[in-house]
Amino acid sequence: MPGRVARLLLGALFGAFMLFLYGPTLTITILSFQGPDGGLTFPMNGVSLHWFGRLFQPQAVGDLGAAMTRTLLLAAMVTATTVVVSLAAGMAFRRRFAGSTVLFYLTVASLIVPSLLVSLGIGLMFNLMEWEPAWYSSAFGAQLTWTLPFGLLIMFAVFNRFDRSWEEAARDMGATPWQSFWHVVLPIIAPSVVGIALFGFTLSFDEFARTLLTAGSGNTLPLEILGMTTTVTTPVLYALGTVSTAVSFLVIGGALIGMRLMRKRRGI
Repeated sequence: MPGRVARLLLGALFGAFMLFLYGPTLTITILSFQGPDGGLTFPMNGVSLHWFGRLFQPQAVGDLGAAMTRTLLLAAMVTATTVVVSLAAGMAFRRRFAGSTVLFYLTVASLIVPSLLVSLGIGLMFNLMEWEPAWYSSAFGAQLTWTLPFGLLIMFAVFNRFDRSWEEAARDMGATPWQSFWHVVLPIIAPSVVGIALFGFTLSFDEFARTLLTAGSGNTLPLEILGMTTTVTTPVLYALGTVSTAVSFLVIGGALIGMRLMRKRRGI
């Protein structure tokens, strides 16, 4: 009996935590379906898709369509670069080389430097070099200082317990180093590579501090939302939150489906 009570209490505590964690998102999702005359609070004034339609219309302040496009393109660039560089670095760090320790600590150090200082430093560098900051250059580099360390740490953990005998078996059968990597190593570590891609996308998609002083005149979605909250007081922001959350879930769902298809193809 005491064990059952303890399980019930722990279950209730977990349920309360999940409600605290996802309650705001659920509230925003519900309020995004307000009627045309609805406001930002309960009770709802009708139910409609009016505010989702307003997302694609000119706003009083800002351009949500362009901001969303920039954000998705930037997230795709950051994701691809993070995956490629992390995978290459993971392979390289399997063997010691001159400067590897210094390079490792320099990479990880960007995690402990305040995000705003990273943004400020990159913005000042572009200013001193008389380069025009933009979301596709300075903001891209700033976000990589956030995503690459996570990707590298994942790759280090994966290769730390990787059985090299699989590669040796492939070499014994006449495979070249590239064939060994492509047909043996990459299929085994594919779930970790997908995880790095998800990390890169999600960290870039909602990154604010490292983009604040590096995006130039083209705002990303988080910066656009910040500007709108000071002037716009309509449920269009809730609709935007619902759409962005749906995009995140679609990306995660697509990654999970891709992993399942890869495992099915390998016969696991």
